[in-house]
Amino acid sequence: MGCPAGIGPEIICRLFDREQGALTRNCIVVGDIHVLEQAAACLGLNLPIVSWIPGQALVTGTLPVRQVQTVRSEPVRWGQPDANTGRIMGQAVEMAVAMVTSGAGRAIVTCPISKKSLQQAGYPYPGHTEMLARLTSTQRVRMMMAGPRLKVVLVTIHVPLAQVSALLTQEEVEDCIAMTLAALQQDFALSAPRIAVAGLNPHSSEDGLFGDEEQRIIEPAVRAFSSDQVSGPWPPDTIFYKAAAGGFDAVVAMYHDQGLIPFKMLHFEDGVNVTLGLPLVRTSVDHGTAYDIAGCNRADPSSLMAALAAARTISANRQQEDRT
Repeated sequence: MGCPAGIGPEIICRLFDREQGALTRNCIVVGDIHVLEQAAACLGLNLPIVSWIPGQALVTGTLPVRQVQTVRSEPVRWGQPDANTGRIMGQAVEMAVAMVTSGAGRAIVTCPISKKSLQQAGYPYPGHTEMLARLTSTQRVRMMMAGPRLKVVLVTIHVPLAQVSALLTQEEVEDCIAMTLAALQQDFALSAPRIAVAGLNPHSSEDGLFGDEEQRIIEPAVRAFSSDQVSGPWPPDTIFYKAAAGGFDAVVAMYHDQGLIPFKMLHFEDGVNVTLGLPLVRTSVDHGTAYDIAGCNRADPSSLMAALAAARTISANRQQEDRT
């Protein structure tokens, strides 16, 4: 459900109200039923929201909710997260992981959370991804942003720009490329994926004129792979255009905004966040909690629809690979 005070409950209710059918079939919402009822009432939706437990049959036309341990006893204040909303968020993630690992679910689709209220509730994680990695005992994970025209995977994520160069190593870049290749083959069913690796500096350093990370780190990492599959380092100001035009299946970017700015220009409404490296399928919306519009009847569920569709596709591709 994501943060109860954000737009997560709203876009979930909109999704189930609009898309009763193939997209929401066999979907369970993990969260607090009272918050979802509040969101539906706020939106003026006549949406049957029902409690669900594992093993219980699903009823078409309803929004089934697996209730977390913490129950919101008073109406949530839209746009105002607190420790209580943080506990609901944390428990929802824990319960979703337990459901998938036990076989009661096939994938996790997450709505946005508040990192601050998650930590106020006593959870030591900076976000969803780190929490999922810990709960599944996963050592290395990567963020892929996936859309119909562009896929981007990040070597470094939420760090100050001044620290990026020091965090780049040949091993890190190679690991990111390898995880991107595996995801394109396994999750997106591409038999011969083409990956472009972006440089760090303007013009990809122009032969060392604007820095040497390309020569010291990125080029050796690219050479570790087949030239038919991986190429670079490419100038960052042109490579995303080439990839979006169909020249590549994904771009490996060196830092957060290098990859996310072009991606969100193209896929702000239909982009999906896919976590690579986990033993389970996890997709997410590519936007935040949007506290400024929470409860205002303005939130768009397009990214959630795309994340759910992507989770179904990736799950089906992994099952097909397991059978072959």
